[in-house]
Amino acid sequence: MAKHSKRFSAIKTKIDPGQQYSVEDAVKLAKELASAKFDETVEVHIRLGVNPAKSEQQVRGTVVLPHGTGKVPRVVVFAEGEAVRQAEEAGADRVGNEDLIKDIEAGWSDFDILVAQPQLMKSIGRLGKILGPRMPSKKAGTIDTDVAAIVRELKSGRVEYRIDKGGVIHAPIGKVSFTDEQLAQNLYTLLDAVLNARPSGVTGRYIRSLTLSTTMGPGIKIDVDKAVAQAAKAA
Repeated sequence: MAKHSKRFSAIKTKIDPGQQYSVEDAVKLAKELASAKFDETVEVHIRLGVNPAKSEQQVRGTVVLPHGTGKVPRVVVFAEGEAVRQAEEAGADRVGNEDLIKDIEAGWSDFDILVAQPQLMKSIGRLGKILGPRMPSKKAGTIDTDVAAIVRELKSGRVEYRIDKGGVIHAPIGKVSFTDEQLAQNLYTLLDAVLNARPSGVTGRYIRSLTLSTTMGPGIKIDVDKAVAQAAKAA
C-alpha cells in the first residue's frame, strides 16, 4: 500500500468518505483543499459499467470543453498544399510532411499532439514504432481533411476521453485557478459526451462512479444520479 505524505493525509481527513457530493460542492472542496505551489490540474475519473475486453464496448471520443483545460497543447500537423497555410493560420506550432517525418525519425519530439491529412498516413505509417499511441488516428479525431479545424479545436480546449483496462475514463477539466462555475460546466460537458457515447450493447448501470481530484489531492466522490441529471439539463 502506498504511503501518503502528512500533507495528503491531513487533507483527506477533511473529506467525508461516506458522502457523495454534488458537482458544485465537490469542485469547491477540491479547490479549497488544493495546497501545491503550482496551479494543479483538476481531473474527473468516470467508472463505466462496460467490459473493456469487448471491442463493441469501447468508449472513446473527443469533446471541446467550454472553458478549455488551462493548457494549450503544442500541435504539429502533417499537411500538403493549401492545407499548410490554413493549419499555420489556425495556430499549428509546426506544419510539414517529409521534413517532419525525418526529424521525428531523428528523435525530435517537441509536440503534444499530431494531426494529419488522411492521404499522408501511408508515408507517416513508418513512424508507428516510434510514436506508438501518439500516432494520428481517426478514433482520436486527429486525422481529417480539414486539419485547420482540428487545430482550432485542440487549441481551444478539445480533450480526448477513453476507457482504460479497468473501464475508467480519466480526463482533465481545468485548473484550480478556474472559477467554480467554469470547472462545473466543463465537467457537465464531458459527462454529457460520455453519456452520448454509451455503446448500444451495454445493459444495466452505465456510469458506476464519479470522482473528482486535483493533481496532488485525494478523490472526492460525486453523486452520480444528480450529476447525470444536471448534465442533461446543461446540454
